Amino acid sequence: MHMTQRDGALDLLKWLALLSMVLDHLRYVGFSIDLLYVPGRLAFPWFCLAMAANLTRAHAITTDGQWRYLGWLLLFSALSEIPYRMYIPDHDTLNVLPTLVLGLLVARGWQQSGLQSRLLAAGALLLAALFAERLMFGFFGVLLPLAMLLVIRRPWYLSLLPGLVCLAANQWQVLYYAARLGNRTAIFGIAACLIAPLLGLLLLRFAQGIRPLPMRRWAYTLYPAHFLVLLTLRPLIA
Repeated sequence: MHMTQRDGALDLLKWLALLSMVLDHLRYVGFSIDLLYVPGRLAFPWFCLAMAANLTRAHAITTDGQWRYLGWLLLFSALSEIPYRMYIPDHDTLNVLPTLVLGLLVARGWQQSGLQSRLLAAGALLLAALFAERLMFGFFGVLLPLAMLLVIRRPWYLSLLPGLVCLAANQWQVLYYAARLGNRTAIFGIAACLIAPLLGLLLLRFAQGIRPLPMRRWAYTLYPAHFLVLLTLRPLIA
């Protein structure tokens, strides 16, 4: 969304989320580094937290900036699907942006009392329930932006709520079973899901003095572009 005053902590959160996502996707380049799964669990909740932070800014409710936000997400959801399918082997879900689109509609429906917003939120929830298996992070992934919105200005210990939603979105049954067998990646992955919201909230509250490169609309291109870059690197590493 357009911001009249840049929030350096929010920009930093977005950059760290992007870095976490790239680290996670490096597992598909050719490196056999399962532990990269752990920092990868931070990416989605931090993007959801950034979305919630945008929605809490006063002008996001009173201007059409949120509609532009939704439009950009929809556009790059479509543009990203081809490079995503080219890069991720044996994909069984869409790329992550459709999940964020539905999550945005649900969070806005909670935030705004208008009939249109409530109907769009209800429709998003219905789609998430019907097509959970086709959405990255499933039904609970769609609920995560709302969970972040509910706690973003609350005491820090309430971050356990989105932490549990994040864990549910990351196939907690598989992680829990692997953790019981002593798999370190699963154990650290569960911990990352639970503490990711807290880490993000602390960053937003205590990193206000940092001024990284602002993430403006051009940053949407980084999502499909990083798939193409990693796809180029794959034959050089294999």
